[in-house]
Amino acid sequence: MDGRMSAHVVGATPRLGDPAVAAIPAGSAAPTPPAPAAPLRAGRGQVVRDYVALTKPRVVSLLVVTSVAAMFVAQSGTPALDLLAAVIGGGWLAAGGANAINMWFDRDIDAEMYRTRQRPIPAGRVPARRALAFGIVLNVLAFVILTARANLLAASLTLSASLFYVFVYTMWLKRSTPQNIVIGGAAGAFPPLIGWAAVTGHLSLTALYMFMIVFFWTPPHFWALAIRLSGDYGRAQVPMMPEVRGGGETRRWILLYTLVLVAITLLPGLQGFGLFYLVASLALGAGFIAMAVLTLLEDGRRWARRTFTYSLAYLAAIFAAMVVDALIRG
Repeated sequence: MDGRMSAHVVGATPRLGDPAVAAIPAGSAAPTPPAPAAPLRAGRGQVVRDYVALTKPRVVSLLVVTSVAAMFVAQSGTPALDLLAAVIGGGWLAAGGANAINMWFDRDIDAEMYRTRQRPIPAGRVPARRALAFGIVLNVLAFVILTARANLLAASLTLSASLFYVFVYTMWLKRSTPQNIVIGGAAGAFPPLIGWAAVTGHLSLTALYMFMIVFFWTPPHFWALAIRLSGDYGRAQVPMMPEVRGGGETRRWILLYTLVLVAITLLPGLQGFGLFYLVASLALGAGFIAMAVLTLLEDGRRWARRTFTYSLAYLAAIFAAMVVDALIRG
């Protein structure tokens, strides 16, 4: 779930505060990093931290926000706490497991990229086969939990998102086309469908609108990051849009997708959302469009980085606005 569900929803979204990212000079390719040091015998705390890192918890947290928001909207209020816990726990396990499998498969390119060389597998702290087994076990547990405590539809959608992220995005699209994040981002758009299905036992047009919001949010979110880290992706020969089409065209696509995204956020109004959501979506959308325009006009990478940061807050805020609006109307 890749921006990237990405967004990467999907995909491996780095922390911009990490020294590895901050050390990449703006406007230039990332320097060739030193090889990872030979792994030392890790203590129990380090082992736990490494396995948690395999799940990419910061990425997963944003996916969980969208699924929980969909539950509140579907319920028109607060869903049952046991169901809420099942969706949060099951969704976290499934997305984390898919991310662990992603790290297992991408361990070769992670070893080449500056920002990923110290991840647990390329750094030698977690054996690749154990990371793969860990990811599979997490997804099995997620399916069992959601089937038992929610329903089969929610569990099946969760498993489908993991399979799509692993087999379609990670193993096929990521290394083969600059449209990788566009198509692969669908994996990160599943959580609202899962949350809705857990509450209602079926899907609806409102749930589809939520899916579309995350789907169209993922490309501008991830391309803004790809502009910032283009040298790193180039070293690993990952065909991200800035590497293949150039920064100028990528910036134009960021603006185009942002305009489409903002238009789509207005569609829930057709399904009975109130004035609070309409005002919030317009205000947040205006901010995103402004960021995209400034990114288009700049020669460097400063506004691309700011657009990436804003996009994270934007997605959380737009779904939070849905929840507040549902509580007001409920």
